[in-house]
Amino acid sequence: MKRTSFLTPFLAVLSLCLGLAAGSARASDDSETVQLFKKAGESADYFKKSYGYAVFPTIGKGGLGIGGAYGTGSVYAGGKHVGKTSVTQLSIGFQAGGQAYSEIIFFEDKRAFEEFTSGNFEMTAGVGAIAITASASASAGTTGAGAAASGGKNDAATAGGYYKGLAVFTVAKGGLMYEASVAGQKFSYKPL
Repeated sequence: MKRTSFLTPFLAVLSLCLGLAAGSARASDDSETVQLFKKAGESADYFKKSYGYAVFPTIGKGGLGIGGAYGTGSVYAGGKHVGKTSVTQLSIGFQAGGQAYSEIIFFEDKRAFEEFTSGNFEMTAGVGAIAITASASASAGTTGAGAAASGGKNDAATAGGYYKGLAVFTVAKGGLMYEASVAGQKFSYKPL
């Protein structure tokens, strides 16, 4: 009888999700994703009042007990494309499945932008993302707990603000994931 490792299903799901994210940061994907966030709830206002932002058209995420995520994107400051970025995430806790989502991180000021672009930037589990989807979501972290629900990605009801100079928004693209885990994201940056 052949024994299947616990990690085999996890690696298969993670590979699928990472494959979804590979090569996804084309300029057209960036502009489509930016337009999506400009039309969705409160995130639209952040384009006017932020110093800049990092946009990730597709982040693939998967997990079974231990999870991971990966995506590539672009960084903008003053409306100009200034660099490329990537995100990796590791999570531990109750989780099963895979999903793909878009993410945007707004920088409140030059200090937050420079901190993000200084090299390898890490965002702890205490920084929560506002979900802009046609579903309900809830989050809890060291900054408190919150919940949001909306009827569609173009009429999303969101709430939140900057935390340590960052505001993070996500839009689910597909997949199904059950999750009660702790995760942190690590970003890399390369100027153009």
